[in-house]
Amino acid sequence: MITGIQGVRLRRAAAVAMTTGAMLAAGAVTATPAQALTKPTISALGGYAMDGSNGTTLYTKAADTKRATGSTTKIMTAKVVLTQANLNLDAKVTIKKAYSDYIVSKNASSARLIVGDKVTVRQLLYGLMLPSGCDAAYALADKFGTGDTRAARVKSFIGKMNRKAAQLGMTNTHFDSFDGISNGSNYSTPRDLTKLARSAMTSPNFRTIVKTKSTQQKVTTASGGYRYYNWSNTNTLLSNYSGATGVKTGSGSQAKYCLVFAATRNGKTVIGTVLTAPSASQRETDAKSILNYGFARLG
Repeated sequence: MITGIQGVRLRRAAAVAMTTGAMLAAGAVTATPAQALTKPTISALGGYAMDGSNGTTLYTKAADTKRATGSTTKIMTAKVVLTQANLNLDAKVTIKKAYSDYIVSKNASSARLIVGDKVTVRQLLYGLMLPSGCDAAYALADKFGTGDTRAARVKSFIGKMNRKAAQLGMTNTHFDSFDGISNGSNYSTPRDLTKLARSAMTSPNFRTIVKTKSTQQKVTTASGGYRYYNWSNTNTLLSNYSGATGVKTGSGSQAKYCLVFAATRNGKTVIGTVLTAPSASQRETDAKSILNYGFARLG
């Protein structure tokens, strides 16, 4: 029989062994979340994500490789408009035949604006960002560029886009169009587009527009009557990812499928971009993977 001091020592040793075993078991459990933070593999050729609060990098894949951007270009179109001095969002713009002719000639995405209708700047921004209307982009470039001809005004507006890109430190970006239909040198990178999105999302008007799933807008017709435009957001992530707040889809023969995205959960925001994904469904899957990874890193 074991008694006295020897028994006490044995009991203490057993207690230590049990505590050590529990700690090892706890360690095995806590290792699982670390394994879950494995960097996701995406099908898009480029990707990037940052902490929306401070710009800290959360994810990269070929983040600085220049690629075609498709209609994600329209984020800059909206940014330039929303930073105009003395902007009146309720100012009306008359829809011109040139805008609809452009849509037809380019087989471009459209807000289905009707010639002669008087549409507010705010409504044009909805038409730009939800159905990705290249006609709305043209109308905005014509409205906010400067010059005596439409061509001069459009050129002026694209110049504003490039100056804004330089101000934002988008060093691997160049715009040659107001809508992403490239004339040969319209490109950006996942990192640069994410910088742009973070800046754009500081605007309450921009945030309101890009998180809108659908809208009905009443406009004045050429005869003085009215009609309604009904627009749905091409960004299905808004319906398919909890906390999604924007931002913009893009596609094209060179761009393939692109998505600039943002989401907020528990007071933390992740903003990112995927470029050149093989399909619309895959760009969304890639964005979800990056968002999940970003939020896991933020804790």
